[in-house]
Amino acid sequence: MSEPSLQQRGRVVSREGRINIVRAGVARGYLNDLYHFLLVSSWPRLLAILLGLYLTSNVLFACAYLLGDHAIVNARPGSFADAFFFSVQTMSTIGYGVLAPRTPYANVLMTTEAFIGLLGLAMVTGMIFAKFSRPTSRVLFSRVAVMTRRDGVPCLMFRMANRRGNQIVEARVHVVLALTETTAEGEVIRRLHDLAMAREQNALFALSWTAIHPITENSPLLRATPQSLVEKEAEIIVSMTGLDETFSQTVHARHSYVPEEILWNARFVDILSRTPDGRRQVDYSRFHEVVPEDARGEERAHSAAKPVV
Repeated sequence: MSEPSLQQRGRVVSREGRINIVRAGVARGYLNDLYHFLLVSSWPRLLAILLGLYLTSNVLFACAYLLGDHAIVNARPGSFADAFFFSVQTMSTIGYGVLAPRTPYANVLMTTEAFIGLLGLAMVTGMIFAKFSRPTSRVLFSRVAVMTRRDGVPCLMFRMANRRGNQIVEARVHVVLALTETTAEGEVIRRLHDLAMAREQNALFALSWTAIHPITENSPLLRATPQSLVEKEAEIIVSMTGLDETFSQTVHARHSYVPEEILWNARFVDILSRTPDGRRQVDYSRFHEVVPEDARGEERAHSAAKPVV
């Protein structure tokens, strides 16, 4: 696989919607905001961290039990395995009854561990619930944006679709063009330009949504060329927000397009049709397909006969 270009590596928003910025000069310790770090971690990472903490705490308590002289009833003298599994039973409040604390030292240690176990269980339960209850969007963005004409006006277009079976109501899209520019004083800055959309709000985001930016006299993309966008390290950043009808909470999605992902004089293939019983159908298998702008024929005729969503 070829190495990603400078435009791909330097984009602010990755293809997956994550912020691609390296932070320097600030404290990066995870303990500074441990709850947020665990909440935004992926499930495999979170489960691995919790498992590591669980095993580590039981190992430490097992070593503490071994420091006492015959602290556990029915445990083999000096057996780390017996001390470890007694610690597991104590922390999880299982208490099979075969192993039990023998000395005051062991009882104090057991009381401390039981309290820590109950506290840890409450914290992990809350965190797991918070992670499960976080509303997330599954918005599909077209792999490329296109420069084409709509009603005789040059336009920048890209597509979005809701991959879930529910609906996102009052969805809004905000599009920004990021350019590297030089001020009159010779300072090189990263400047953001808002791109006015033909329709910024969609009352019912259930099918697909073709976002359109008309390139008029007031557009930052006026007289732009593929080469000029590359030279200015252009990046089109898309932010979509809406209200998830299932959770009644706001969800969001991000995406970006760099000059390599903008196709000129091309248009998207129509993906809308009707089923035999009259319902609308979206063909996601062709969601990313484009054809040359001057292509004619049956596909263009079908596109003109169908409403654009």
